[in-house]
Amino acid sequence: MMKIDKAPVPLILPDPHDPRLTEAVSGTDQTGAAVKISVPVERPLTLYLNAQEIVTVMTIGDYPEYLALGYLLNQNMLKYDDVITEVEYDDDLQVVVVRTEHHTNFEQKLKKRTQTSGCAQGTAFGDLLDAVENVTLPKSVLRTSWLYQMTRTINTMPSLYLEAGAIHGCVLCKEGTPLCYTEDVGRHNAVDKIAGWIYRHGVETGDKILYTTGRLTSEMVIKTVRMGIPILVSRSGFTAWGVDLARQVGLTLVGRARGKRFIALSGQDRIVYDQNLAFVEEESARHQRKGADSDS
Repeated sequence: MMKIDKAPVPLILPDPHDPRLTEAVSGTDQTGAAVKISVPVERPLTLYLNAQEIVTVMTIGDYPEYLALGYLLNQNMLKYDDVITEVEYDDDLQVVVVRTEHHTNFEQKLKKRTQTSGCAQGTAFGDLLDAVENVTLPKSVLRTSWLYQMTRTINTMPSLYLEAGAIHGCVLCKEGTPLCYTEDVGRHNAVDKIAGWIYRHGVETGDKILYTTGRLTSEMVIKTVRMGIPILVSRSGFTAWGVDLARQVGLTLVGRARGKRFIALSGQDRIVYDQNLAFVEEESARHQRKGADSDS
């Protein structure tokens, strides 16, 4: 059980050797030889807000409390000034219950869904766009020296992706330093965990950068804006609506960030080109992720 009160801010990094997160599976390779590989697990997690069942998501199972809080915040079912009295997780039942001081009822809202491009979770509710219409993001600068430091650090640190693949990552950074690195089978689960971590520990977001391995879609942009983060970076590509929304709200949007390369399609005026590219290495083959040759 997790009480909502002031708590130290923990540094969260991937633990690729956590035995709960992967399974060893036997098979054969292209030559017919026997092989054994590690693959990420998937398990259902059901989220309740007070007495109401909200959704069941497929997740690797770490940080369930952060995932529940972040999901509800990013779906606009919770506000950042709401008083949450308790978050209760039952490992046997795979259930998280978030309890608030005030009454909640989202029966009508749950009937109005938009299927989105996210994997493993991917449902957004109808008023998410309304929730970001009046948001004003800080006009934070992005130094290219931070960008290259950040992407190199993320790509070379131990992770579940490098251990087992088939997984997405999201990282909250300050300048070039990762602060909170989460992974999951769906990129939206990973970013929801970060949103829950931010809320739980009262982390200031106006000077932060969000990095994702997934596509820069409309929903990813909306969730970044909901968290008050002014800069969103991905190693993958863009969707047209994602770019349009980023431009409307003043989000700095950088994609295809691999090695020396990147493309900015929103907020380019806030990028400071202070890194000499002669001292930036290209991405090594070992650390190339899904999407290195296409916008996955």
